Amino acid sequence: MSDRPFKVLGIQQVAIGGPDKEKMKKLWVDSLGLTVTGNFKSERENVDEDITAIGSGPLKVEVDLMQPVDPDGKPAVHKTPLNHIGLWIDDLPAAVEWLGANGVRFAPGGIRKGAAGFDITFLHPKGNEELPISGEGVLIELVQAPPEVIEAFAKLAA
Repeated sequence: MSDRPFKVLGIQQVAIGGPDKEKMKKLWVDSLGLTVTGNFKSERENVDEDITAIGSGPLKVEVDLMQPVDPDGKPAVHKTPLNHIGLWIDDLPAAVEWLGANGVRFAPGGIRKGAAGFDITFLHPKGNEELPISGEGVLIELVQAPPEVIEAFAKLAA
């Protein structure tokens, strides 16, 4: 697999789901000192989330605190406490094309704008016969890194 046309640069986010994001904020914001940097609500994705951050600048890591809009709806963002992990990708379209051609299963939805405004897509947590490679129970978000993030990680690698 050495012909991979993209790089995973680092962790972009960790998404944590629960029935009440205000309770999660008591730990992540009040106790640990993370900063709330935004909010995202989507009826279609059944999520109401506060976006918090560790650090700043291009190496900032988001910790998204998510609760469902409808506790009985799907997706059930609160049923799996570690809902998903997001990875910075230097070339998202190339990654999607190459991974798909190499047996990786994607969740429905394709590449689209995510809560933080970056292009995203998700690797499915479960494989199937046609596409057997998956997150093995973990939903993985691939996030297109903006130029300043790509540059910051390139400097770290030098």
